[in-house]
Amino acid sequence: MKSLGLLTIAAVLAASAGSVMADTSVVHDGYAFDQNQLIPTGARLEVGTTGYGGALLWTANPYVGLALGYNGGDISWSDDLSVDGVKYDMDMDNKLAYLNAEIRPWGASANPWAQGLYVAAGVGYVDTEYTLDKRRRGDTPIEIGGQDTNFTRVNGTVSYDNDIAPYVGLGFAPKLNKNWGVFGEVGAYYTGNPTANLTGVGDDPLILADHERKVEQDDKYEWLPVGKVGVSYHW
Repeated sequence: MKSLGLLTIAAVLAASAGSVMADTSVVHDGYAFDQNQLIPTGARLEVGTTGYGGALLWTANPYVGLALGYNGGDISWSDDLSVDGVKYDMDMDNKLAYLNAEIRPWGASANPWAQGLYVAAGVGYVDTEYTLDKRRRGDTPIEIGGQDTNFTRVNGTVSYDNDIAPYVGLGFAPKLNKNWGVFGEVGAYYTGNPTANLTGVGDDPLILADHERKVEQDDKYEWLPVGKVGVSYHW
């Protein structure tokens, strides 16, 4: 159902952009739709907190564009994650497909730097997982929620499984010449709370169950931050 929801939203956004393109064609071609305007006008490569990947770009007019992309891989923006007072070693497995509308308020400006400013809004299909591992160091106990435990190791995953998440971001994508450009973007997906699945070597199951519940209910894990940079090519 979530996949169907994403396809539906994608179709609505694509149809909206298509209608804008069609309006231009109506003026010039006597109400004849120009299907060539559905062909991507550019592409970009990107890397950041959600992994590495790329996107296809469409330009409806100087003010509106679309980006359909994918980020993935095991790139990590941090080597550790603090959860309920426990500092875990962390590995990330990123899987994220997205469709964004990019609104450029000054798209028709004569200033190329002003043209590059945009606001992004869209949806993502998030299937990201954090692998967490915490080991006891010598005689120092592992603390969970400020309480000493007898665990020698706690590990597991925190995951966002196949979640459709709304996105908002702010970007800057100036062109360096007719074809090449660079871009940077920051934003966040609202993912809702993740699913935590943790196991421990020890005999404090009640503490571990409470630890999982706190992870899943903590508001700060409802947002997936985004920061990425890259290069683009327009044909």
